[in-house]
Amino acid sequence: MTNESPSKPMYERIFETLRDEINERKYEAGDRVPSEKELGDEHGVSRITSKKALELLANEGYIIRQPGRGSFVADAAVKGAAARAAGSHPIRHKPRSAEGKLLIGLVITDFADSYGTALIYGMEEASRLNDAYLVLRRSFGNPANEAEAIQGLLELGVDGLIIFPAQGEYFNAEILKLVITKFPFILIDRHLKGVAAGSISTDNVGAAKEGTNYLFGLGHTSIGFLTPPPADTTAIEERIEGFIQAHAERGIKVERELWIETIASSLPKANAEENRKRDIAAIKAHLTKYPQITALFATEYDIAQLAIRAASELGLSVPEDLSILCFDSPEHDGTFPLTHMKQDQQGLGKLAFENVLKLREGESLPIKTLLEATLVVGDSTGPMKRR
Repeated sequence: MTNESPSKPMYERIFETLRDEINERKYEAGDRVPSEKELGDEHGVSRITSKKALELLANEGYIIRQPGRGSFVADAAVKGAAARAAGSHPIRHKPRSAEGKLLIGLVITDFADSYGTALIYGMEEASRLNDAYLVLRRSFGNPANEAEAIQGLLELGVDGLIIFPAQGEYFNAEILKLVITKFPFILIDRHLKGVAAGSISTDNVGAAKEGTNYLFGLGHTSIGFLTPPPADTTAIEERIEGFIQAHAERGIKVERELWIETIASSLPKANAEENRKRDIAAIKAHLTKYPQITALFATEYDIAQLAIRAASELGLSVPEDLSILCFDSPEHDGTFPLTHMKQDQQGLGKLAFENVLKLREGESLPIKTLLEATLVVGDSTGPMKRR
């Protein structure tokens, strides 16, 4: 241990040891450093002591701490010029040759007609216009798959990345490495709190407000709200915020007991008929328990489909007995056109691709870009009718 002095507190000695190891490149930018417990075991101190050492490192800009994920070296972010002068860069990718084509990688949870396909169309169109190529990898909402996809695309030599992050409370450590090393990438559909990474998404707050106000205009005030667990997923959190704001602006009480926030079968990793049946049963029980509900606001198209099945099994007619509004719907749904908030998916995809190219050229971009959604009135909503 360097600079060991009996007069120095242990947390300071641990801090100096880790600081020196980072400066000597034992830990490269983006590497995980030992946890509070690991440092405590190694040095025979309490977690309070080791925690203080890590806090000192964070305060000095040597590491970035992420609850539940660990602490990662931020040396390249704080001392970028020195790191570049030393030729140190943890992410190695092929530079574009004079006659080569740019490769932009896309990591997406999954895609379907209701959401994702048009997004990819927009990216692919932008790639053609810019004489580049799009390389796609799905994560199915699994953080391990997401990490593998990012690593694999970097090894392939992509010149930039577009990432649709997996839903979850914590973001992937591979994304943190991209931030630290200033690799050109854009997040799409959602942003990550506390991370200085550009994102492009729908104005979910404004869209949810517009949809809720539309239901109010039809006379509905007891509106059920159906959503997957927010799990710190900003798109869902913002739709909840917009729903609440619309109530507040109209002076209508938000009835939280009319919400279901546990719909899981719409998530990529839970997409199975068994889970759909479980969610349908929960919606049926909910509608039976709260017969005052005259409309449902679903945060996703697949959840709206579950609600339609639940209503049918209860003998309720949509929209005569129950109105249903959601986000997104397939362009050519030959069965039952839903009233929905239509996101500009192609615009989102095109702008994401173009912004990655701008980042490669050193342009500064807004951290957060929002695109408006459009209300499309279908056959699933109508004037309120008391059940």
